Amino acid sequence: MKKIFIAFIVSAFCLLSTNSLFAQGNAAAVQTTVAKMQAWQKSDWVTFFDAFSSTATGPDAPHVKAMYELDAYLHAAATDKSLANKAVSVIEHALVQLKDFPEKNILVRAYLIERLGYIGSDKAVKTITSYIEVPSFTDVATMALATLHTKKSMAALDAALAKASTAAKPAIEAAIKHAKAVLPSIPMLALTPAKAVNPVQRLLDLQDQMEAAKSPTEQKAIIIEAGKVNKLGAIMFAAKFLETPLLQSDAALVVAKLALANPGFKGPMVRPVVQRALALLKGEDSAILAKQLAYHIKAMPYDYGFENLFNGNDLTGWKGLVANPIARSKMTAQQLLEAQAKVDAKIKTDWVVKDGLLVFTGHGDNLCTQKQYGDFELFVDWKITEKGDAGIYLRGSPQVQIWDTSRREVGAQVGSGGLYNNQKNERNPLVVADNKIGSWNNFHIIMRGAVVTVYLNGVLVTDKVVLENYWDRTLPIFVKEQIELQAHGTYVAYRNIYIRELPSAEPIKLSDAEKQQGFKLLFDGTHLDNWVGNKAGYLLQDGAIVVNPQSTSGGNLYTKDEYADFEYRFEFQLTPGANNGLGIRAPLEGDAAYVGMELQILDSEADMYKNLQPYQYHGSIYGVVPARRGYLRPIGEWNEEVVVVKGTRIRVILNGETITDADIKEPSINGTMDHKEHPGLKRTTGHIGFLGHGDVVRFRNIRVLPL
Repeated sequence: MKKIFIAFIVSAFCLLSTNSLFAQGNAAAVQTTVAKMQAWQKSDWVTFFDAFSSTATGPDAPHVKAMYELDAYLHAAATDKSLANKAVSVIEHALVQLKDFPEKNILVRAYLIERLGYIGSDKAVKTITSYIEVPSFTDVATMALATLHTKKSMAALDAALAKASTAAKPAIEAAIKHAKAVLPSIPMLALTPAKAVNPVQRLLDLQDQMEAAKSPTEQKAIIIEAGKVNKLGAIMFAAKFLETPLLQSDAALVVAKLALANPGFKGPMVRPVVQRALALLKGEDSAILAKQLAYHIKAMPYDYGFENLFNGNDLTGWKGLVANPIARSKMTAQQLLEAQAKVDAKIKTDWVVKDGLLVFTGHGDNLCTQKQYGDFELFVDWKITEKGDAGIYLRGSPQVQIWDTSRREVGAQVGSGGLYNNQKNERNPLVVADNKIGSWNNFHIIMRGAVVTVYLNGVLVTDKVVLENYWDRTLPIFVKEQIELQAHGTYVAYRNIYIRELPSAEPIKLSDAEKQQGFKLLFDGTHLDNWVGNKAGYLLQDGAIVVNPQSTSGGNLYTKDEYADFEYRFEFQLTPGANNGLGIRAPLEGDAAYVGMELQILDSEADMYKNLQPYQYHGSIYGVVPARRGYLRPIGEWNEEVVVVKGTRIRVILNGETITDADIKEPSINGTMDHKEHPGLKRTTGHIGFLGHGDVVRFRNIRVLPL
């Protein structure tokens, strides 16, 4: 549940700090704070809410702590009927007090109206109802009545609907729908028999069993069972035992079989695990399996693979929270740098690594990824304690909800996994799929554009719902921002945090400069309409043309049109030892290296190629002209190449360096370096093509300019 972060509520926080009211994350301190606030007189509350109208916006303002103190006070009132009416009076007086303040206090008042719904007292119904027809507060007021969910509040919603304005009617109807919805629960299933449990829950159970296992025999059986769970988490679970002598052989076998069965298990997190497993394979079928796995590793894509966001040892890759995305965008680079340094120094005491878990201590602010993400797929295990409340911010915005479903006073009975802060779009999960408090849960979150899908413990709970921009609802969600683990005053632990960026579904486009020059896009990442030849030997994958590792025919892929003089631009990504070629001025039949010309595309620095002839290395005109070496980027990185063909002059530019610049007229007359016939040297036009040899190479961003 999001406790609203409002950057301009600063003086209030200073006041609280002066009065020593900040709880430091333990129950006794919280109780002391609440007791002090309960003893406040009207004048104390007036002073407190006066400070809420402050215009200060310091990036390191401790605003979250103060909001948590107020929420702690209101939560205590919500669970004690004798205090509820007084809390309602406090908020009602605050709303009156803030009513005449500037427009910027709309967020503060919306926050307070929302809290009236949580307190659970019918005394608040009249005040909440009075805001339904006020445009800035219609959504929050109607949802506050739905959250209150008493006969009186529901009657107020029905009465409001009967006389509602056109603008307010949809919000009232939505609130009534939320209040009357009955969500089904997913029944807890026993671990035995295993088939009765979905794979995600099965893996959670196996991890619990491993913690309790006392002998290598038990541990071995659990690892083998994990191998039957066809999920990313299973391969990473088995990987944890690759260095345990009594278990590593079985763990390696599980990793190998899962990797081969799931090409989507890729990336910097998976590759070293599979490589380690290859070295450990033993047994009767290891020779065949090792050969398959070796090729699998070689062909494994480098892009859009999984990364481990939490290494289990420290906070590498994480940072503290500075303000919100909009406020951060208004800061200078120096201001942001200074503010980041302050919160980073403090975050180490707020978030700790203990027993391989990432744990929030109960005080402090959100923990954020250092990297920003656009479209992504995220897996994360989480666990809370009684009355727990947390969440995961997507692109810096709240949030996929985590909470104790017993907290009916805040609407938690709907379950975790919903987009809690949505107002227009669906905010509640489809079903309640939470495991019991103290147990591990798993989120699988997919975000494309503004659309979010969430699976909780293997169950779909949020189905392609648009996430609203909490910080400014007039704007769409941010295109790229950090992911945050919400700090919410209660214990929460995380583990197994895996993420991968997703390729854009948008076609590649020419730059404005290329359009003006007259370039033609030959491949935009979505189709091969501009190509002919052996299309079965090439795949479309993540916006690239990829040599098909399953194709036994190899073969060439040519441009549909012929080109005489041209400038050809493309990007390529090699795999270890990969060999391909770029045919130019080639016919569709025959060996393009001779009947046309072939510019080498090769992992020249692989040890297997150390004895090649000079005219065989990358960028060379095969058999004719050698290229300069040393300008290929490391395997896995994309290379940029430009080929300029004009008359008998051919130039190859690799990553900004000219590696070949030759006139082919002379060797076409006096003979070539390989002493073979190259009739293609005399051709003046032909197709451009990729000349596959069965090795996995990737190509993208392909365009041509006829000269």
